[in-house]
Amino acid sequence: MEVPCVRVAREDGEATRTTLAEADLIDDAYEIAVEDGWLYVPVSDPDAARELLEDAAIVTRTVDERETQTTPADLLAFEPSYERLGRAALIDEDDGERAREIADAILESDLPVETVLNKASKVKGETRVRDWELLAGEDTEVVHREYGCEFLLDLANVYFSPRLATERHRVVEQIASGERTFDMFAGVGPFVVPFAKRGAECVGVDINADAIDYLRENARRNGVSERVTAINGDVRDVASDYEDWADRIVMNLPHSADEFLESAVAIAGDDCVIHYYDIQHEDDPFGPGERAIRAAAEPEYEVTVETRHTVRSYAPHELNVCLDVRLER
Repeated sequence: MEVPCVRVAREDGEATRTTLAEADLIDDAYEIAVEDGWLYVPVSDPDAARELLEDAAIVTRTVDERETQTTPADLLAFEPSYERLGRAALIDEDDGERAREIADAILESDLPVETVLNKASKVKGETRVRDWELLAGEDTEVVHREYGCEFLLDLANVYFSPRLATERHRVVEQIASGERTFDMFAGVGPFVVPFAKRGAECVGVDINADAIDYLRENARRNGVSERVTAINGDVRDVASDYEDWADRIVMNLPHSADEFLESAVAIAGDDCVIHYYDIQHEDDPFGPGERAIRAAAEPEYEVTVETRHTVRSYAPHELNVCLDVRLER
């Protein structure tokens, strides 16, 4: 089967394989191939591999499936549903016996997983955290790798969604070195850290003190502490310190981002792009957000919607969307 692979000289193969493995980017369903002095390492995310290795050659080639790979489904009478976050597997099961059965199968499989967590509540409270049942492993702290960045986080104390990795990368690719960027709900830094790695000067604010502690640690881990300012507090109380400052603002707080638009407009510089995230009915997913932004920014700014982007389905007939909006004074 043809799959994306990193092609590397055989003498550099082990170092490259180790780097990809640490970033959880090797596609374990396929064998590593060797031919004519080259090593071909199958990767699950070619864009992330290219960014991690910078000058890596990404090629598509036929490689053998790994016959010895045992999946959780091989050990169960059904296909279980789970998410991977670093070396943790996240499941969502109300039935305790079924949850334990799935956890045991995950641990017995060939998945590189050490921790299994079962969702024990919905996202709740001002800090948007949830309760977890620890089925395997030592605790709820994990290391997640995404497009060449490493994030330490504790799922019991902070909000984090691995499903938004592709969307975050879409925004990150728009960043230019020297930009001044402001993340109003920064969490552990999944926007801030890669922004800083591209040379931006970044401010990240979050009301969750634990998230800000992890943001500072993640900036350190990724070598960008000097370009990151992390602030614990309500962004509405912080905005006055950064009036007319930002070239780019991230507003990833669906359901209630409109409540913070006055602060966003205060933070915006003369020419500023806002990435505004919203959850709306499929009949008019972009209209409410656009109208709210115009009401907050006009006539002080000329408002141009540059992108209307659907991120994912959120619930039946509801969409998680992003508006990329330019404000020009």
